[in-house]
Amino acid sequence: MKTQNFKVRGDFIRGHFRFVERPTQEIKNFSPGDLSDHVGNFPVVHSHVEEACSAAKEAYPAWASLEMDQRIQYVMRLKEFFVAHETEMSELIARDTGKALWDATSEAKNLANKIDITIQHSLKLIQEERIVNALPSVDGVVRYKPRGVMAVLGPFNFPAHLPNGHIIPALLAGNTIVFKPSEQTPAVGQFYAELVEKAQFPAGVFNLVQGDAESGRRLVADENVDGILFTGSYEVGLKIKQETMAHYWKILALEMGGKNATVVWSDADFSKALYETLVGAFMSSGQRCSCTSRVILHESIAEKFIEQFYQAAKKLSIGHWSENPFMGPLINAGAVEKYIRFQEIANRENCESLMRGKSLESKHKGYYVTPSIHLVKKFDPKSVYQKSEIFGPNVAVYTVKNFDEALEIVNSTGYGLVMSLFTKDQALYKRALIEARVGLLNFNRTTNGASSRLPFGGMGKSGNDRPSAHHAIQYCSVPVASLEDPTPFDGSKAFPGMNLDWSQW
Repeated sequence: MKTQNFKVRGDFIRGHFRFVERPTQEIKNFSPGDLSDHVGNFPVVHSHVEEACSAAKEAYPAWASLEMDQRIQYVMRLKEFFVAHETEMSELIARDTGKALWDATSEAKNLANKIDITIQHSLKLIQEERIVNALPSVDGVVRYKPRGVMAVLGPFNFPAHLPNGHIIPALLAGNTIVFKPSEQTPAVGQFYAELVEKAQFPAGVFNLVQGDAESGRRLVADENVDGILFTGSYEVGLKIKQETMAHYWKILALEMGGKNATVVWSDADFSKALYETLVGAFMSSGQRCSCTSRVILHESIAEKFIEQFYQAAKKLSIGHWSENPFMGPLINAGAVEKYIRFQEIANRENCESLMRGKSLESKHKGYYVTPSIHLVKKFDPKSVYQKSEIFGPNVAVYTVKNFDEALEIVNSTGYGLVMSLFTKDQALYKRALIEARVGLLNFNRTTNGASSRLPFGGMGKSGNDRPSAHHAIQYCSVPVASLEDPTPFDGSKAFPGMNLDWSQW
C-alpha cells in the first residue's frame, strides 16, 4: 500500500495554519511500524500556546451565544468531512501509531459516530429543566452554560477518537478549544485540524498547538484556560493536578491508566472467555488503558485455560499495519525498553515466564515485540510487576480458590478502570458491582472496548470522577439554577421586624 504524502503545516490558530521556519524545536515523526517512513518534522513553538489560548478566549463569547441548533450545524458539517476523509484518516492513524489498518479504520469511523451519539443522546443530559413551585409560588429552572476555554491533551494510542470524545461535546456545549496532540502522533492531530478548517468554524473556536511536555505544562497553567480534558498515564495526570493546584476553578477531567483484571470462573463459557481474554490482553499490542493485564482463574479450570491461552497467543500475527495483522508495534523505543525491563522484573519477583516477551525482527524495521505471559506464583500487593501498568502485550495469570481471593487481587493495584467477569452466576456479578473498585464492570465480555452511549471512567489512579463518553457533556457545562417569580410585590408578606410601611412604596 502506498502511503500518502504528508505536508506539515504547523499550528492552527484563529482559523489559519502557521508554519514557523525556525521553531523552538522540532518533533521528528517516524512511523513506529517502519522507521524508514518519515511522516514529517513538526515545529514546536512554545509561544503559540499563549496565542492559541488568547484566540480561544476571544472567540468564546460569540460561540457560546449561538443557539444550540447553530452549533449543531457546524458540528454536522464537520461530520461530513469525517466521513468523506475516513480512508485518509485511517491510514494516517495507522502510520502514526503503527496499529493495524483494521484497528485504525475502526477508530476513524468512531469520529462521526461520536457526533451522532452526542447530538441524539448525550445532549439530553443538559436539557433545560423547569421545577414548578421550587419555592412556594416560585418556579425553579436548571439551565446549562459552557465553561469557557477547554484544553484538550490527547494520547497516542487513540490519537483521533479520544480527543474527539472531548472536543465534540465541548464544542456543542458552547466551549472553545485548544488541542495539543501527543508528540508521538502529531500528524493525526494536524489532519484533525484540517478537517475542522474545512468545516469553517468561526476563527478561534478550535485551535491546535503541537508540542512537548513543556507545551503541555504551559497549556494547563494558562490563565485563559477554564478546563483541562486529558487522556493518558497516571503519572502525567498527577503532574497536571499538581500544576493546577492554585487554579482551583479549573475543571479537570483526567482519564488515566489501568491495571485491568479479567476473572474467569469455573462455570464460564470456556471458549468465549478464552477468545475475549486474548482480545483484551493483546489487541493494539496492549496499548489501551482498558487492556487486560491480569487474568484471575478459578483453580478448577486454570490448567486448561492457561495451556490453551498460551497456545492461542503463539498464533497471533504481528506485523506492519498495511498487512492487517492482529498486533502492530509499540509506539517507540522507550516503550520497548520498558516492556523488556518488566519481563526481568517479573522474573526477579518470582513469577514464572510462560511466554517471554522480546524484541521482534521484521522486514519492516519498527518497534515490534512478542506477547508475554507470566504465571504469578504468589499474590503480592507490593510487587512492582503485579501493580504497575506496563502498556504492552503482557498478562499476569493468577489462580484462586474462591471469589474473595479474586476480588482482593482485583482491588490491589490502586488502579480502578475495568474488570471483566466470566460466569453464569449472577450473584458473583452483583458482588463485583459493589465490591470491585472499578468504574466499568463487564459481564462475559472483554475489558476492551466501550460504548459512547455509556459513561467511561475509572476509580483510584484511573480517573478523578469525571467519566467521559456519554457523560462528557456534563464536565463541559455548568448547571445554573434560577428562581423565577412572575408575581407582583406583596408587602403583606414582608419579613417581621423590617419596620417599613410598604403601602407607601
